[in-house]
Amino acid sequence: QVQLVESGGGLVQAGGSLRLSCLASGRPITNYAMGWFRQAPGKEREFVGAISWRSVGVTYYADSVKGRFTISRDNAKSTVYLQMNSLKPEDTAVYYCAADTTSGIRTTRAAYDYWGQGTQVTVSS
Repeated sequence: QVQLVESGGGLVQAGGSLRLSCLASGRPITNYAMGWFRQAPGKEREFVGAISWRSVGVTYYADSVKGRFTISRDNAKSTVYLQMNSLKPEDTAVYYCAADTTSGIRTTRAAYDYWGQGTQVTVSS
């Protein structure tokens, strides 16, 4: 079992930045791809981005965040990060970290085996 705990959410003005962290415990995530998803009120949970298993991993992003969000990982700290810049009100959502026990990048919710509890990000206009 892998436990994931997100942190770093909060309230920020449009144009601002936040960095979310996802701390993993229970089992090493070294060989797992890690993803970020988000869910806005009344909407489906959607893919934000993911990073492959390598320490300097391959990344892939949804078009809506490409160029503004960056995912990185520190396997020694069992932590994955989501740096969010140039935030927009439409980025407001609960953000979830997820672990995929395969090593490659996948974008569907069903591909991910473990999920965190989520952290709220609110962007004011």
